[in-house]
Amino acid sequence: MNISIVIPLLNEAPNLRPLHEEVTDVMTNTGLDYEIIFVDDGSDDESLDILKEIQAGDSHVKIVSFRRNFGQTAALAAGFEYAQGDVFITMDADRQNDPRDIPEILEKIDEGYDLVNGWRFDRQDDYLSRKLPSMIANKLISWTTDVKLHDYGCTLKAIRSEVAKHIMLYGELHRFIPAIASWMGVNIAEVRVNHRPRVEGDSKYGISRTFRVFLDLITVKFMLSYSGRPIHFFGIPGLLTSVIGFIIAFYLSVERIFFGVALSDRPILLLAILLILIGVQFIVFGLLGELQIRTYHESQNKPIFVTKELVGFEN
Repeated sequence: MNISIVIPLLNEAPNLRPLHEEVTDVMTNTGLDYEIIFVDDGSDDESLDILKEIQAGDSHVKIVSFRRNFGQTAALAAGFEYAQGDVFITMDADRQNDPRDIPEILEKIDEGYDLVNGWRFDRQDDYLSRKLPSMIANKLISWTTDVKLHDYGCTLKAIRSEVAKHIMLYGELHRFIPAIASWMGVNIAEVRVNHRPRVEGDSKYGISRTFRVFLDLITVKFMLSYSGRPIHFFGIPGLLTSVIGFIIAFYLSVERIFFGVALSDRPILLLAILLILIGVQFIVFGLLGELQIRTYHESQNKPIFVTKELVGFEN
């Protein structure tokens, strides 16, 4: 098995047959051995039925069906778990990603890169609701994670299996896959890809997701820089606030002892006490975080999806 194409989907019934035809045409021309893994993320339309019809006529197609909607991150994680290829290609089911870009992405992998990310250079989406928030988020993510990419939100990617299998995905961290993979020291490239307007179905993305990106970014930054040493994340601001509090308290003590200055009407005394307490709390949080990190690494991983059925994996 050379290539595993992982396609998460939710209620994309009108797009599945034409998407399958496009992907099949492209992969047949490459001459590579491949599989197409559709991950149905709890669709409530006829998507699963259509996928089963497609699979009945094409042994390259495999289906992972969730019992309910777990989200795109969980769908990609499921695809990575069941994929058997040497290289994984991920793409959306809405047909906005162009399968004809797959050979170019694979050529980049052949150059020695571990992960190739698509860049929707001429993105066919609304500017204010989609493109502008995405541009801001991409710059912020690149600056925060030190992984400079133009388009973190592009699902069209190629990842070597040995990298993908070691990426732990949960929550909504799928958009940060390049940043998470960078922790392993992988070689990352970016190629311009074609982006097509949506023809069928409704978009699952809205402006509300933009705000969640910023919250997820905090999680990713913590994972990349402090996941193994949370005491540094909490301890540094804890020490700073404690030191400032102690300095203020020392100054007030000198005034009271040597100059007889009354402290009962000095609000700054309350500030000093507050800073010391906050600093101690931060350090305690860091110690608790150290204990939890060790528990996390030594305990069993909790699954983030529940599979209802698998089709096409008999062999």
